[in-house]
Amino acid sequence: MAIEPFSRAGSDMNGGLNFDFETRHIAPYNSNSELFFEDIGSFVSGGYLVLAVFAGENEREEISKKLIDMGYSTARGDDLSEVPDREKNPGKGMILTVKGEIDGGFELVSSRFAVVDFSGAGMTRAYSKLRKRKNKKKNSQSIMSYADLEVGDLVVHAAYGIGLYMGIENLTVDGVSRDYVNIKYAGTDQLFLPVDQLDLVSKYIGAGSDTGAVKLSKMGGSDWSRAKTKAKTATREMAKELIELYAKRRRTKGIAYDPDDDMCREFAASFEYEETDGQIAAIEDVRRDMEAPYPMDRLICGDVGYGKTEVALRSSFKAVMSGKQVAVLVPTTLLAYQHYKTFKSRLRNFPANVDMVSRFRSKSEQQASLRRLRRGETDIIIGTHRLISQDVEFYDLGLVVIDEEQRFGVAQKEKLKKIATGADVLTLTATPIPRTLNMAMGGIVDMSILEEAPGQRSPVQTYVLEYDEMIIYEAIRRELRRSGQVFYLYNRVDGIYNVAGRLERAIPEARIAVAHGKMEHDELEEIWDSIIRGEIDILVCTTIIETGVDIPNANTLIIENADMYGLSQLHQIRGRVGRSGRRAYAYFTYHKNKNLTEIAQKRLSAIKEYAEFGAGYKIALRDLEIRGAGNLLGAQQHGHMEAVGYDLYMKLLNEAVIEEKGEKLPEKPECLVDIRIDAYLSEKYIPSAPQRMELYKKIARIENDADYEDMIDEMCDRFGEPGSAAINLCRIALIKALGSEAKITKIEQSGTSVRFVPGELNVEAVTKLAGEYPKGSVRVSLGSPATITCKIPGGKSGSQSVDFISDMLKKYITFIRE
Repeated sequence: MAIEPFSRAGSDMNGGLNFDFETRHIAPYNSNSELFFEDIGSFVSGGYLVLAVFAGENEREEISKKLIDMGYSTARGDDLSEVPDREKNPGKGMILTVKGEIDGGFELVSSRFAVVDFSGAGMTRAYSKLRKRKNKKKNSQSIMSYADLEVGDLVVHAAYGIGLYMGIENLTVDGVSRDYVNIKYAGTDQLFLPVDQLDLVSKYIGAGSDTGAVKLSKMGGSDWSRAKTKAKTATREMAKELIELYAKRRRTKGIAYDPDDDMCREFAASFEYEETDGQIAAIEDVRRDMEAPYPMDRLICGDVGYGKTEVALRSSFKAVMSGKQVAVLVPTTLLAYQHYKTFKSRLRNFPANVDMVSRFRSKSEQQASLRRLRRGETDIIIGTHRLISQDVEFYDLGLVVIDEEQRFGVAQKEKLKKIATGADVLTLTATPIPRTLNMAMGGIVDMSILEEAPGQRSPVQTYVLEYDEMIIYEAIRRELRRSGQVFYLYNRVDGIYNVAGRLERAIPEARIAVAHGKMEHDELEEIWDSIIRGEIDILVCTTIIETGVDIPNANTLIIENADMYGLSQLHQIRGRVGRSGRRAYAYFTYHKNKNLTEIAQKRLSAIKEYAEFGAGYKIALRDLEIRGAGNLLGAQQHGHMEAVGYDLYMKLLNEAVIEEKGEKLPEKPECLVDIRIDAYLSEKYIPSAPQRMELYKKIARIENDADYEDMIDEMCDRFGEPGSAAINLCRIALIKALGSEAKITKIEQSGTSVRFVPGELNVEAVTKLAGEYPKGSVRVSLGSPATITCKIPGGKSGSQSVDFISDMLKKYITFIRE
């Protein structure tokens, strides 16, 4: 059977943006039985009728038996004679099991009915395993994977400028069908770009992209060329400044820490969780930096909850074991307290003294802490902005850890640099500010990336909806039924106690507390200890929980007036839930019948869209797109970035930095491929346009045989056996990559011959290549440009010639390397 989820949408809100509020989507469980049983228990105890969908009969039978053993009322959904009369059993939950295919489930709160997808038919278990394996690969491309194109988006082509993406069209030219990216430019100009060249196009990121303020380029005009030339000149100037900063740091004498000893290894072994691949790599990067003779300046980028704190703990312990002090700077009092508890707990069995200065300490307590710090009695000091005050002195500072660096201003960072002269600096962030990311991408600041979520965590189920008491109260009761805790965010102190009173009247069984930044530090500390001990069910609070708060048992978040928050802020707050193996829920609400501003609509759309793991980079850049870069890059640099778009500006800056370092730019010319075969993804094979776009981008990034095989495997697992046109598309992408590696600028087929145009002719390699084929079948023309023409053996043409072209390129590359 096939089930189509449905929904009834909210108000149109001026811009035609609809949010589901009566139907809630439930992500597939992908055979995660622990999470499945947990949610089933919550539904049944709430009196729901649950329709559970399984991909196979054996799977259904196995899970049904377990449900019966657990005491649940179950029946086969395809045999209605087994279904008890719901009217005779009001409020009693039960489960119907069916075999079928569904892309995720849904819940009707008012009807107490839910459909759940156990297997995830839209993503088979084989593909799920493949995806996990691929996610462990190091791939810097994922940083910039924000560029999900939709029709009407502004895009940038390096050669033609800023245009409007109009979608993908299938065109037949000379009897050959291909898919092309349609880009509209100024006037009536249009560009039809083959999809295998999709990597030449990037989404335009910059202020004005959402308001229509950006002017489209004219194809063949001089304006775009001038803008690009000016931007390139500006990036060279910026590159000199960045290189100077980098060189100065390398010339500065730093601390060469001792290699890890038995105590460091024992501390690492005391970590109660299994490290992710990203954590292991980041810890090794930091260890290598700290043992080098110059100061470390490393950025750790990882989404909320990805384990950045453990990397900071390992580096802090290493510094302490070498006799140095550590300063951990955080933006909020609550985060300082959370880190203080975490550091104390992790270091309780080791010789390291941890202290804290923040509003949670009285003035006399802070003065006593600073005296111990000056005398060298404190090894690790954790604090807010108080740490950069003039009266703070260190005995022997060796390492500075800055958590959530985007929350600190330029002046605060300058003060910190003076304090940390000669010390190592480790910066942690989930949503880096553009300048920090620029410097990291340009190689000026070293960067380690945490791309993998720890443990068995699932993405937070995110809903954007008009405030509806019935839905909100039911969400809270569901969390309480599974003995969980709730964060209820209301960011106005003058009305927060009224909100708490309203919740007490609606859910009298709940233990409710209030927390906000104007409370006395003793009271706030006591409340926080209580929620950690599980003595509070619902914490009604302000944004004091925004950063670093880690309560694994809190897995439902409700925000009133979510339209009043920034995008990165919403993402950070959402990261306070979903920090365990349980399914977590986030409800971003706005007042009924409220006319949202255009920016608020876009932020709420983006927070709902970017709910998957690793969305921090997408969020940061989407926020940049919505509100502009301001003066983060400096007025002059900002203007050039807006002229050519963020992506191209970063590419130009990266090239300028490489050249300024005296290094050679990678010599891989763009290779144009024109082979007379059908190559496209048909709508019949992949009906969803966004999924086709996703695959086109992946195919355009094929670089070698392994990538090609992985791509074919992924298509088979997700969509079934690909047809010849889809396979041809992948083969052309591979040929394009091989041609680029061989420094060939163009490959074109004419009948039974194929012609190569090399960027530079390697005569020796061509001579060897000619010896591999029948005499006279490989001819070289030394004209301008030089060409290599090969006759395809057996007179084969069309798709049958692709293997020959691939084989020939591989041999040519081998001869070039020799």
